Amino acid sequence: MLYAKTGLVTYYGPHYSSFGMIKGFGYTLEYFKKIFMENTDIEVNSSNEWSDDLWFLNQDKRNFIKNKGIKVINSGIAEGIIIGGNLCTLNLLQGTEYMPNLDNTILLLEDDDLAGDEFLREFDRNLQSLLHSAKDMKINGIIFGRAQLNSKMNYDKWISIIRTKKKLKNIPIIIDADFGHTTPIFTFPIGGKIKINNDKIIIKNK
Repeated sequence: MLYAKTGLVTYYGPHYSSFGMIKGFGYTLEYFKKIFMENTDIEVNSSNEWSDDLWFLNQDKRNFIKNKGIKVINSGIAEGIIIGGNLCTLNLLQGTEYMPNLDNTILLLEDDDLAGDEFLREFDRNLQSLLHSAKDMKINGIIFGRAQLNSKMNYDKWISIIRTKKKLKNIPIIIDADFGHTTPIFTFPIGGKIKINNDKIIIKNK
């Protein structure tokens, strides 16, 4: 909303409570510092491991999963303005003066696991709604954040969503990036610029 109304760049990143995380916070802190304290372009590498546990309930008993890294659905090279974050929340802005312009963008999209087994269906519907709202706009690429375990998503399920949408046929698409409702995550600027170069994600930070 702030970016749509003022052009002011805002940031998607860790919740303030995350700074109290004892284990598994190094990657999040590293990219938080990079985006705010460095003046160079930032290549976003995948974390070594990730977690979807309720870390704040017991910091000594954590469950970490080996990260297999991002996966490229559609290869290609593209640059654009970053718009995104939580998909269902972004969609609530449709039809209002607070909805950002999606033309010439790269979307970074994720959602939580509240829909459980229906995650695929709900994410598919919400994504289609967003694409309908941008029917006359050029989306240059999409990066999807990692889904939570309870969402039961996998490569084939992401393919089943993406392949049904003509607008996504010829643009770079990456899944399982380090942002969303799991940890760790990288920080990115909404209204900033980003580049996809096949399997590389580069935030333009200067």
